[in-house]
Amino acid sequence: MAHNMLSSDPPEHPRLRKLVTSAFTTGAVAELRPFIARVTNDLLDQWPVGEPFDFVTGLAVPLPVIVICELLGVPEADRPDVQRWSGELFAAGQPGVIDAASHSLGDYMTDLIAAKRRHPGDSLLDRLVSARDGDDRLSEEELVSLAVLLLVAGHETTTNFLGNATLSLLQHPAELDRLRQDPDDIPALLDELLRFDSPVSTATFRYTTEALTLGGTDIPAGAPVLVALGAANRDPERFPSPDQLDANRDAAGHLAFGHGIHRCVGAPLAKAEAEIALRAVLTRFPGLRLAVPPDQLQWRHTRLVRGLTSLPVSG
Repeated sequence: MAHNMLSSDPPEHPRLRKLVTSAFTTGAVAELRPFIARVTNDLLDQWPVGEPFDFVTGLAVPLPVIVICELLGVPEADRPDVQRWSGELFAAGQPGVIDAASHSLGDYMTDLIAAKRRHPGDSLLDRLVSARDGDDRLSEEELVSLAVLLLVAGHETTTNFLGNATLSLLQHPAELDRLRQDPDDIPALLDELLRFDSPVSTATFRYTTEALTLGGTDIPAGAPVLVALGAANRDPERFPSPDQLDANRDAAGHLAFGHGIHRCVGAPLAKAEAEIALRAVLTRFPGLRLAVPPDQLQWRHTRLVRGLTSLPVSG
C-alpha cells in the first residue's frame, strides 16, 4: 500500500505521478462537470422538503465517492464497501481497524484489476492497468497502491472540504448572503474556505534530509516530521487576522492541497465538486441554516483529515 507517489521521492515520484496527471487537468475535469452536476442534483432531489437533514450523509459523502468511483471504474455495487474501508483507514487510535481496512482495500483493488484485465474498459484504472502491462513498467504493487491512493484521497478529502466549507458559510451570514445573491462568486471564495478550515489537517509523514533547528528545537537528519497544514493556514504572519473568514482575501498561497511536487494532483477535481455542490445547494435551498447549535456538532476522530461526522441543516 506504500508504493505510491505520495510515499515516493524522485525519480519514482514523477514516473508514478505522470500516469495520472492527465486525468485531473483543468480540461479533463471540465469534461466531468456535467456528470458531477447531474449526480449533485440527483442527490438533492432526495433531500426532504421542510425537514432537517444531514448535509454530510446527504451530499458531502456520496458525491465524491460516486465521482471518483466513476472515474476509476469501480462498480456501483462495490461502492458502499469501498466507502466504509476508506473511512476506517483514518480511524485514530485504532491500529487494528486501520490494518484490516488497508488489507481489505488492497485485496479488493487486486481483484478489480484482475477483472479489468479480463474485460478492459476505458476508465482511469483501465489506463493504469495498460501502463502496468506496457512500457511504463509499473510493478503490480505500484499499480495496486496507486489505485487505492486515488480511490481514498479522491473522496475522503473532498467530503471534509464540502462539510467544513458549508459549516463555515453557515456561521458567517454575510459571506453566505453574498454567495446567495451571486453564486458566480463561489469559485473565488474556495481558496479562502480551504484555508479557513482545512480538510487535511496534517501532512503525511515527511523526513528531514539534513539536521536543522526549527522554533528553537534541534531536529536531526532522518527524523520524522509531521507538518500541521491547518495551523500553517492560520499563521498570522502569512494571513493577517487568520481566524476571520474573509471573502476578499487572496488565499491562493494556502497549504490545504500541500505544496511542491506532492501538491494534490486532484485539486482541480475537488474544487469543481465543491463549486458545483455549493452552487446547487444555495440555489435550491436559499434558506439553508444549521439545525442544531454549533457546540452540538461532532467531529470525526481521525488522523490526517478533519471533518464532521454529521452536519444537521434545514432548508
